[in-house]
Amino acid sequence: MSSSLSPCPSSLDQILRDVDDYVLENGSEDLSWDTLHYVYELVKNGNAAFRENRMQEAINLYSRANNIKSGDPIILSNRSAAYIRISEYFMRRTSSSSERRPLSGLEPTTIAELGLKDAEKLVELQSNSAKSYLLKASALLLLEKYEKARDVILSGLQVDPFSNSLRASLQNLERVSSSSTGMSTHGHPERNDDFDCTLCLKLLYEPVTTPCGHSFCRSCLFQSMDRGNRCPLCRTVLFISPRTCSISVTLKNIIQKNFPEEYAERKQEHDGLINAGVDLLPLFVMDVVIPCQRFALNIFEPRYRLMVRRIMEGNHRMGMAILDSTGSLAEFACEVEITECEPLPDGRFYIEIESRRRFRIIRSRDQDGYRVAEVEWIQDIMPPEGTSERETLQQQTYNAAEDARSWIARAKEAAKHDPRKLERLASVEVMMPSPKDPERFSFWLATLSNRRPAERLDLLRIRDTAERIRRGLIFLRQEEQGCRIQ
Repeated sequence: MSSSLSPCPSSLDQILRDVDDYVLENGSEDLSWDTLHYVYELVKNGNAAFRENRMQEAINLYSRANNIKSGDPIILSNRSAAYIRISEYFMRRTSSSSERRPLSGLEPTTIAELGLKDAEKLVELQSNSAKSYLLKASALLLLEKYEKARDVILSGLQVDPFSNSLRASLQNLERVSSSSTGMSTHGHPERNDDFDCTLCLKLLYEPVTTPCGHSFCRSCLFQSMDRGNRCPLCRTVLFISPRTCSISVTLKNIIQKNFPEEYAERKQEHDGLINAGVDLLPLFVMDVVIPCQRFALNIFEPRYRLMVRRIMEGNHRMGMAILDSTGSLAEFACEVEITECEPLPDGRFYIEIESRRRFRIIRSRDQDGYRVAEVEWIQDIMPPEGTSERETLQQQTYNAAEDARSWIARAKEAAKHDPRKLERLASVEVMMPSPKDPERFSFWLATLSNRRPAERLDLLRIRDTAERIRRGLIFLRQEEQGCRIQ
């Protein structure tokens, strides 16, 4: 990030082009005179840097002052103004300027959000100050949150109806928001490749603009970044992630307004990738999973990182399967739900999953490097309600539940000096379903023991609940005799 900026254009009001001087009378009784004087010097030096357009240096000085005297209105106001100035400058850089002088560090949207955070605190502290509302509205305007910015300005005008700064900001906001929604007297722009993503060569969908000034479909950009964190066009190193990268609302509105039919087709295409259908599942090919399991995964392969991003935009579910001895997908597999997903700075995902239902794979196809399968959901063949066979099965389930609780108690006692085994036992115990659901209980019973993939695959094939419970109890006895705890 450049340490020196050119003066920003007129979109920010004159009141935001300067900062307030700190006076020692603003001091706190909790701070000594020496400490207070040190804060004064930090703000003074920060103001000097601000006025010389060395915004990054100014922010660093204001932040050091805020660490000592947090919540001071002058420090928050000045730092917010500096964040806004930097964000606006970066957002107005042309593509050619960005390519000659690539940026590193935080993207403009993130910087604007930091300015908004300071401004929000300032409004709470000084709700009678027009400048507080002006700072907050300016940050919202940079984030393209026009309706919220308008509400903030109107709130400020209620406090100070004669504020020329707020009135000018309201006029500026109406002009910008009108432009963003396509209300122009020049008609629709001609459809050309200026509105195309240079990666998929289609109309931009959910466009994002990088700090170096290039625009791509959001999904295309991060699919490209799975193989390296550089801009696909100019090769500038990008420090952005799906969590922090916002869609360019203005560009999206322009495209959607002028090319509605083509944009709707792109949306339908995108929705088809993230919501495959009731009987279609993306597959993570790794191991055999049975229902009622919970564990964590580290997703690092580019194809599966793409798959996880799409899943998290959809229903958070995928299938877990294994390859058989011939290298083909095993016929039976299990659906899992991603319950926690943490994107990591290097593009990997740390996810926690819980296994749900089993299924049979009818056929599968390749989609962007990973498998998508058409599936048939499988359930046990249960005796009808009210029959003696159903009552016998239910009693068998209750008896097995008592055996399982006793086994867990003995296992905990045996592992009382091994925290890792105790933690594992607790994580399995908490997944125990009600014995009133014999099928799910039979799978949970099998998770208590550490079985080989072939044995778990057999459990998925079996459609006889009583047989699965019987095997589960045998596994427990083998586990106890061998002193093996999952």
